[in-house]
Amino acid sequence: MNLHDDFSRRVVCHASDAVWVDSPAAGVQRRMLDRVGDEVARATSLVRYAPGSQFARHEHGGGEEILVLEGTFGDEFGEYPAGTYLRNPPGTAHAPYSREGCLLFVKLRQFAVDDTAAVRLDTRKASWRPGLVPGLSVLPLHSHDGIDTALVRWAPDTRFNAHTHPGGEEILVLEGDFRDERGEYARSTWLRSPRWSRHAPFTGPEGALIYVKVGHLGADLGSVDRESRGNAWPSVTLQSQE
Repeated sequence: MNLHDDFSRRVVCHASDAVWVDSPAAGVQRRMLDRVGDEVARATSLVRYAPGSQFARHEHGGGEEILVLEGTFGDEFGEYPAGTYLRNPPGTAHAPYSREGCLLFVKLRQFAVDDTAAVRLDTRKASWRPGLVPGLSVLPLHSHDGIDTALVRWAPDTRFNAHTHPGGEEILVLEGDFRDERGEYARSTWLRSPRWSRHAPFTGPEGALIYVKVGHLGADLGSVDRESRGNAWPSVTLQSQE
């Protein structure tokens, strides 16, 4: 199946519109955000495991990126509480499960072929860096060849200047209420903006915590130089270089 597979278009999946579908594994459901393919697919999803559920051992031909949002996720290599960021590079395999149940943000088959580093990061213990405006802080998660991923925390009533993302931008709202001139995005809302999109983000009285990936959209990224393609929230736009 194909879902939101035109990466030249802006997509907003509001939390209130969530539809959960069963996976092949009992007790494991998905909220599909974008998808190109069937069971083996390039996909972005929210995935929830019921307590005691598990998935059969499988290999990630194109890599797997996971952010544990709730509960504890596990496999034969360890258990990962909420706040853990994982990267399983292409060719790795595991048999995932959850004893107590969990909620994950998962991206499949979206690694560069030379991005081979495994990542296990407990974001609860990692060091945040100041952003370029008061009220903004950034926790870099991963960077490779002009593609940058980070958590960005916004204090209440923080505003950032209008800026452009040459390589596109993807956001998952983890806490609070994130906003821009096009609308308001509550917790669990997912946004994907295409190459050369532009906005002026801000927050209201709640502030916000968001997952952000930039520089990864567009089939012709090879024609965009590395520096311009990311316009990266973590390293260029939002984070102090000190």
